[in-house]
Amino acid sequence: MAEVINMPRLSDTMEEGTVASWLKKVGDKIEEGDILAEIETDKATMEFESFNEGTLLHIGIQEGDTAKVDTLLAIIGEEGEDISGLLNVSDTKEEPETSTEDKVEAAPESETPQEAEALPEGVVVVTMPRLSDTMEEGTVATWLKKIGDTVEEGDILAEIETDKATMEFESFQSGTLLHVGLDEGDSAKVDALLAIIGPAGADVSAIAKNFAVGGNSAKKEEVPKQETKAVIQSVSEESKTKTAVVVSNTNSDSSRLFISPLAKKMAEEKGIQLNQVKGSGENGRIVKRDIENFTPSVTSSASIAKFIATGQEDFDETPNSNMRKAIAKNLAKSKFTAPHYYLNVEFDMENAMAFRVQYNSIPDVKISYNDMIVKACALALRIHPQVNSQWFDDRMKLNNHVHIGVAVAVQDGLLVPVVKFANEQSLPQIGAAVREYAGKARNKKLALDEMEGSTFTISNLGMFGIESFTSIINQPNSAILSVGAIVSKPVVKNGQVVAGNTMKLTLACDHRTVDGATGAQFLQTLKGFIENPVTMLV
Repeated sequence: MAEVINMPRLSDTMEEGTVASWLKKVGDKIEEGDILAEIETDKATMEFESFNEGTLLHIGIQEGDTAKVDTLLAIIGEEGEDISGLLNVSDTKEEPETSTEDKVEAAPESETPQEAEALPEGVVVVTMPRLSDTMEEGTVATWLKKIGDTVEEGDILAEIETDKATMEFESFQSGTLLHVGLDEGDSAKVDALLAIIGPAGADVSAIAKNFAVGGNSAKKEEVPKQETKAVIQSVSEESKTKTAVVVSNTNSDSSRLFISPLAKKMAEEKGIQLNQVKGSGENGRIVKRDIENFTPSVTSSASIAKFIATGQEDFDETPNSNMRKAIAKNLAKSKFTAPHYYLNVEFDMENAMAFRVQYNSIPDVKISYNDMIVKACALALRIHPQVNSQWFDDRMKLNNHVHIGVAVAVQDGLLVPVVKFANEQSLPQIGAAVREYAGKARNKKLALDEMEGSTFTISNLGMFGIESFTSIINQPNSAILSVGAIVSKPVVKNGQVVAGNTMKLTLACDHRTVDGATGAQFLQTLKGFIENPVTMLV
């Protein structure tokens, strides 16, 4: 069955995109993960990959042309398949000066009515946006508006959790919030029904129903039967779109707890037993603030200890976040598609340690060993562009600019903010940028353009006492450097055993772009900068 591919929303502020180049032509075979086109957004030119397999049957936007988000970009299906019906439907949707959310698109692999009902005047359908280039589904973390509220253009409707961060989603329309398609904590695919905005009092039940028939179904979290059972039920006529999770103990059917999906998720993440939390919401419903303000009692701690002492098996389950699922997908793809090999070295850190002490003696200056490594790598990459390259099926890209990704551990996984043009920045500038990005990453405040465009990645676990380790390449990079701790140990210098300080590093390389000798030469150059750091200032 043919699949309609629309112009994606590749940034949170993107309203239209320009096809910079097509990497596939009509008639080409498409595999899932193939790059279809390079699309210029309001922030950057990004590669757009296919989530479908088949034959490219139609191109809707030519190279150099610009179109609104959700405009027909391409159609993929079986070779020779008749797509005239899809093209006719697309023509009726493309009306001038109509906002992105006006277009009600049928979800893939589901039946939709052949003739969509015309939307009442002023009514706008808002769909789940694609807030990152790899986002396939989103989770509504928080609604900042409720049904009946007046919405102005630019108002924040909701906070949406993507595969990379939790981001604010603003409205591009004005009106009244008439319908909410997803509750807090619910997930849905990109382009699923998120909300309906229009004139106060407008009846949109038929629109919401038609959209649901088209395949918009939010994923409800499954709770293990051994511990609890969850029933999703509507509450009160005044808040039909709100849901409550009714949790009942299998040991006592009379004990029922009403809790919002978001509060339930927070309780599971914090290991809080729900039967110990007193709800402050309607009908005793447990809400977000109850979990945030909960303090375990001494009695409950003792009960837990007693429970564990019985020897009964126990476990907690936490749903995988979008970020965790994206990390799993991307790293698995990298590990099993890029032929990794590893080069291990050990550097003498005596001069680097002395250099850092002297440099930090300058007033208002504070650099770390990691800042020095970022700078040294940036300079070495300019000398060895092959290590600063990217692999594509039909070509290699040797980057003349150096954008270094610095891996930062966060609660839900790993984020990689990017220090742009690192070779042109001073050590204090690099240090300031890394500290700022690390803080933003831990607070989920990183912007998309601050995580895009890396040409090389550094992962440092030295601060945790790890002496050496290997990392998986952050594609489309060709290499990643793993940095260990500085270790005091006996070393041999000038034929004598003396006290010294060394650091182990491991370079993971993609053998498609970086040969063994090339990787070794890069490490030799890096060794010169690290062991003689004053050369980085020349």
